[in-house]
Amino acid sequence: CMLKQRTLKTIVRASGVGLHGGVKVNMALRPAAPDSGIVFRRVDLPEPVDIPAAAFLVGDTRMCSCLEKDGVKVGTFAGLGIDNAWVDLDAPEVPILDGSASPFVFLIQSAGIEEQNAAKKFIRVTQSIEVRDGDKWARFEPYDGYSLSFSIVFNHPAIDKSAQKAHIDFAEN
Repeated sequence: CMLKQRTLKTIVRASGVGLHGGVKVNMALRPAAPDSGIVFRRVDLPEPVDIPAAAFLVGDTRMCSCLEKDGVKVGTFAGLGIDNAWVDLDAPEVPILDGSASPFVFLIQSAGIEEQNAAKKFIRVTQSIEVRDGDKWARFEPYDGYSLSFSIVFNHPAIDKSAQKAHIDFAEN
């Protein structure tokens, strides 16, 4: 059974304010060909700049995952198993909308999701790998499936300690 790549059926648009910069931003989500990946296009520049959502382009991780190419930056998003899409922006970050993923889920569902005639690509973790930066760390471990566990230590009375850990096994959803 081959899992197929997915894209959008049609174009969908939204406007809002960028979370960090507070600048108004217009966004269009567009279908893309198989194996394109998610590509952000800054259309506000004299010549549009395409910035693929690729690990080697991550330039800043303070408060978001910021992609950077040739000095042009964009704050990112991902969701609903979309493998290929264009994200046109006329500002340096996606709009925050209501601050949750719900408006993005609605936009993608409104556009529709289309399977493409190309196999999804996966990375298989074959051995444990850990990265540390002071008291922060991330670790990947081999697992027969797709499962994520994460936690944060945020020592503040307004933050419920029980809400600082999560585990998701995608085979169960």
